[in-house]
Amino acid sequence: MTELMCSVFFMYCASTWAMVGVIWFAQIVHYPLFSKVGPESFTDYQHANLRRTVFVVIPLQMIELATALLLVWKTPTGILPVQVWTNLVLIGITWVSTATLQVPSHSKLARGFNPRTQSLLVSSNWIRTVIWSIRGIIVLWMLYTAIQC
Repeated sequence: MTELMCSVFFMYCASTWAMVGVIWFAQIVHYPLFSKVGPESFTDYQHANLRRTVFVVIPLQMIELATALLLVWKTPTGILPVQVWTNLVLIGITWVSTATLQVPSHSKLARGFNPRTQSLLVSSNWIRTVIWSIRGIIVLWMLYTAIQC
């Protein structure tokens, strides 16, 4: 594996596992606690939440997507094409889920707390939580095949 592709692979692994941690935190802690904020301050809370979250999530997702595309373009020796292609497809599914389910829920919540919208956010976010978890497992498999333990 070239030094460049080794760096790309490392950044891919790191960004994927960072997002696995972020998504599980959001799913188990963050999103369920929305209902505890209180209606009088929820709109301000949600706007601040969205502003701050993008500084964590967007860079990680951009790194993840860019490095996934690079790994598909030039799959390093020792990593199976099925691993990189499966992860790329799963990234696409998470982006579709984000655009069609989670972003609209966040937008509705930015106008005021609604228990049904919060419930939809929590339940629909399981799609991303499960997919990122599967991707994390695939990344571990990629690491295993790359280092030939």
